[in-house]
Amino acid sequence: MKLQRTNRLRALAAGALAVSGALVLTACGSDDNSGSGDDGSSKAASNIKCEGKGNLLASGSSAQKNAMDVWVKNYQAACPDTQINYKPTGSGAGIQEFLQGKTAFAGSDSALEPEEVTQSKKVCKSGQGIDLPLVGGPIAVTYNVSGVDNLVLDADTLAKIFDSKITKWDDAAIKKLNPDANLPSTKIQAFHRSDDSGTTDNFTKYLNKAAPNSWKYEPAKKWAAEGGQSADGSSGIATNVKQNDGAIGYAELSYATGNNIPTVKLDTGADAPVEATTANASKAIAEAKVVGKGNDLAMDLNYTTKAAGAYPMVLVTYEVACDKGNDKATLAATKSFLKYAASADGQKALADIDYAPMPDEIITKVRQTIDSLA
Repeated sequence: MKLQRTNRLRALAAGALAVSGALVLTACGSDDNSGSGDDGSSKAASNIKCEGKGNLLASGSSAQKNAMDVWVKNYQAACPDTQINYKPTGSGAGIQEFLQGKTAFAGSDSALEPEEVTQSKKVCKSGQGIDLPLVGGPIAVTYNVSGVDNLVLDADTLAKIFDSKITKWDDAAIKKLNPDANLPSTKIQAFHRSDDSGTTDNFTKYLNKAAPNSWKYEPAKKWAAEGGQSADGSSGIATNVKQNDGAIGYAELSYATGNNIPTVKLDTGADAPVEATTANASKAIAEAKVVGKGNDLAMDLNYTTKAAGAYPMVLVTYEVACDKGNDKATLAATKSFLKYAASADGQKALADIDYAPMPDEIITKVRQTIDSLA
């Protein structure tokens, strides 16, 4: 079953690579946006209501790239008059492009900061940028250690690994958590994101909350700890972990399953270590609270839950758009695409590729907010 899911993810991602792209309202040519394989796009297309036309550019979170690839492929199968290009530049870069008026919307694994909301008012005439949670899922800790295919770590040990305080795989702290594993003395190669990343922000929020005595850095999109090695984007992390014995990194789960990289189970203090799965992530996301005001749906995640089966190292990716003052030339198409992403079909597509759909209470609010965009 796991092999089927992995192959399906690869087929979907490969087909979605053919999606064409252009700048917002700027024709830059087009590529063949046809795909191959049966990924359910025909069924999804029958339920999509196409509105507007033209070219939409969006950018941001690389964690949601695989979700965007599928959404765009399905949407364009139904609505060929709209061309969408999503660039996985990282959350920080995506937000900046949105604030500069270069994109119709942005993807970010962290909610807008107060200063970013203020800045957005220059782009969102008579309105402001708001956070629309559409994608959820676990941040998987991926690893490549010869002879080890079942690894358990806790927050404290992870913090010390990524802060270069634990440097060998046979360290006593790792042995204690894995008494039956044949741990080698291989040097640990810890990979972190080189770009400003919402995944990094959420990963370091987890370390900061769950291991406060070992992780002294403030959570941020930019990596703060010294040491380790850097890689660009979630795909860069996955590639480097897979290619280097002794490597460890962090990325959204689909990058692990899509590349056949094993993932760490977390010792959260619950009865048993918790695996990085969408179902387990959903249990943690269900404990989140909406803390945004008005139409803003920013969420506060519980990174320290000890509920049985809850995987607390999670992220929520927001699509950031103007509540009012959107570009009238692209508003209809933007709403149409986001409506599909928030629909039952759009959310079901997430579960099929190792993402966690939003809880019913949250996604209902998202749909209502998208309807009100002006």
